[in-house]
Amino acid sequence: MSVGQRALAEGENEITAARALLATLTLKGALVTGDAIHARTGTAQLILDRGGDYLFALKANRPAMLREVEAFFADPPDPLEVFETVDAGHGRVETRRHCVTHCVDWLFGDRAEPGAPRMPGLATLACVEALRDDGPVSTRYYLSSARLAAQEFARAARSHWAIENALHWVLDVSFNEDGARNRADNGPENLAILRRLTLNLLRTARPKLPISRKRKRSGWSDAFARSVIGQMR
Repeated sequence: MSVGQRALAEGENEITAARALLATLTLKGALVTGDAIHARTGTAQLILDRGGDYLFALKANRPAMLREVEAFFADPPDPLEVFETVDAGHGRVETRRHCVTHCVDWLFGDRAEPGAPRMPGLATLACVEALRDDGPVSTRYYLSSARLAAQEFARAARSHWAIENALHWVLDVSFNEDGARNRADNGPENLAILRRLTLNLLRTARPKLPISRKRKRSGWSDAFARSVIGQMR
């Protein structure tokens, strides 16, 4: 469910806009996931201050830390907690090996990246090794302030992709958002808000029916449309 959005103001970028949006939310008890661009001290501290925890991908935008974490998982000093999943679909089988450690103090010792901003509240380092039967192993690394068990990390990392699969993909395919030609004034932002409100409503009403079918039936039948709109609270 989409709970908020923010258009980029002049002089803003994705990082500062995300912080401005997060500052409007109460995050108590929430685990906020984000791509590697958000793995920054300011964003992490804001999430902690709002009562939540973060789980960020770690990629080449922090090269020294990435090298250290890669080396750690390649030869860990102690056994790692591991959880494996196997998924089959789209003609392939993918095995994912999720590894976590709560040994993080070494990152801020002599081996730390010189002059690097520290990640506040860091409690877990994690990685996912994904092996498809039609390709090589790919490995992704993560930083989190939550003390996650391997199974909890697996669930959180997988759920992050719902942002793409259950939101952006649906908006593009069912609402043709990428094909929208609105460019002037507040039109793009206002229509984006209406699409997300509509999608939230369609998810709540008649949950067993697919989104595309509910949209069509709402256009064909006033009675069906009223049954959907009646779910608004």
